Amino acid sequence: MKTRYVKTGLAVVLGTFISISGFGQEKKKSVGKTIEKTAEKVGDKAAEVAVKGGAKVADQTYKGMMAPDGSNVYIDGKNRKYYVNKKGAKVYLKASEIRKRP
Repeated sequence: MKTRYVKTGLAVVLGTFISISGFGQEKKKSVGKTIEKTAEKVGDKAAEVAVKGGAKVADQTYKGMMAPDGSNVYIDGKNRKYYVNKKGAKVYLKASEIRKRP
């Protein structure tokens, strides 16, 4: 009869140990942070597309030249050269930063 209690106790202890160790394996993700990161990426892409579209309509494209990241270079009305980065911001370039397109 003692062995029955020992086996039952051992089974309870092992079951508890396995279930507790299983909780330590799980990664808890915050849904809010995931949504926030995704929304930020979508917003950055939307801004980039909008600024590039406006630049193609309003400004000239510098033919045969590229920015340091490989994107198009635009010339605004004041003869300043710039490119649009991944966040949709205009980054003005020095003459030494503009490269010829291969």
